[in-house]
Amino acid sequence: MNDFGTVISELYRIVKERKEKLPEGSYTAKLFKKGEDKILQKVGEEAVEVILAFKSKDKEHAIYETADLLYHLTVALVNSGITWEEVGEELKKRMK
Repeated sequence: MNDFGTVISELYRIVKERKEKLPEGSYTAKLFKKGEDKILQKVGEEAVEVILAFKSKDKEHAIYETADLLYHLTVALVNSGITWEEVGEELKKRMK
């Protein structure tokens, strides 16, 4: 697994653990406590921020916002019981 795959896998593991344990003071736990609508709202907000960052032509800002989007997508995936591996399998099917 490449570095990105390792990071995404570790992020998924941490987010899943936060959902199970709901530690006080955790932003991730706060999202889970607020529920699906809040989680999906954040995904939408972050998607818009990614678009704006790319339009600004500021590479560092685009990277930062993309990381935010991937984090919030991970929260949504964990909340729905979908893994990044399942998403990867779908992408593999599309590469044929």
